[in-house]
Amino acid sequence: MAWLHRLEEWLIAALLAVMTLVAFGQVIARYVFNYSFVWALELVTFLFAWLIFLGAAYGVRVHAHIGVDAFVQILGRRAGQVCGALAAALCIVYSVIVVVASWTYVGKMYSIGILAQDLPIEQWIPRTVMVIGFGILVARFSQLLYKILTGQEQGMLLANEAANALKLAATESDEQYKGKKGDGEVRS
Repeated sequence: MAWLHRLEEWLIAALLAVMTLVAFGQVIARYVFNYSFVWALELVTFLFAWLIFLGAAYGVRVHAHIGVDAFVQILGRRAGQVCGALAAALCIVYSVIVVVASWTYVGKMYSIGILAQDLPIEQWIPRTVMVIGFGILVARFSQLLYKILTGQEQGMLLANEAANALKLAATESDEQYKGKKGDGEVRS
């Protein structure tokens, strides 16, 4: 499973790198050489869509999504676990609905055979990311629900911005104190 996590991370990094290089190349071509690649904007748009849909699933895995969970934390451990399980189940339901709808949408795009505006590919090809991305989200939320139900996790762990900011401030404060203490000053 670790290889799959690394593949996911490398794919996201590669998408970001290619997207950045194409956009940078377009800027250089336009402003330095007074030339424009007509396909660059569409390619960057498709790459960005892939980055977002795959990144959403990655965010669930590493608990990077933000949310307001102040009420859940007040409830206590057991009630928080129930809320987390309910939230994960609802996320699974929503993701399944989007997978089915996007499968239908991509199927219709395939049957119509519409080409992209500036790239020589059919529209359904880059749009398959909706099915793939939300399919991975179903798997990620299912893993999370399993961990909540088996007690491996307390609930839907979200990025706790306030706690992270306090940790950062405390670390910086400690470093400043140690720096001043090392200057030869005597503190009481």
